[in-house]
Amino acid sequence: MSGHSHWARIRHKKGVTDAKKGKAFSKIAKLITLAAKTGGSDLAMNLKLQYAVDKARAANMPRENVDRAIKKGSGELEGGQLEEITYEGYGPGGTALMAQTLTDNRNRTTSELRKIFENKGGTLGGANSVGFLFDT
Repeated sequence: MSGHSHWARIRHKKGVTDAKKGKAFSKIAKLITLAAKTGGSDLAMNLKLQYAVDKARAANMPRENVDRAIKKGSGELEGGQLEEITYEGYGPGGTALMAQTLTDNRNRTTSELRKIFENKGGTLGGANSVGFLFDT
């Protein structure tokens, strides 16, 4: 009766749980880094950073990961710099879309968004191709 190992089931469940936790931690770390980059690393003076840290605490993110993300955003640590980019395009039926992204690799994000737009029946437009239609 192969495949009925108790340890194999535990290992599979742990792998799935760890993958979900890692994905959540990555998103929260990006939020913390961006908040520290835009408003400074002081929790008392940066409300956006305070909310991101509260979200990290709710997800049981380790304190050292939070501190590392704050230091990365404030420039104390070396690493890939995150930047916010707005992409514009047309969705199915000619619907105008704007997508705000947070990325450390502009080229990878552009190609991934282009692929998503094309798979769903849309096209990725150039700069200011639909921006004039929106009030920001």
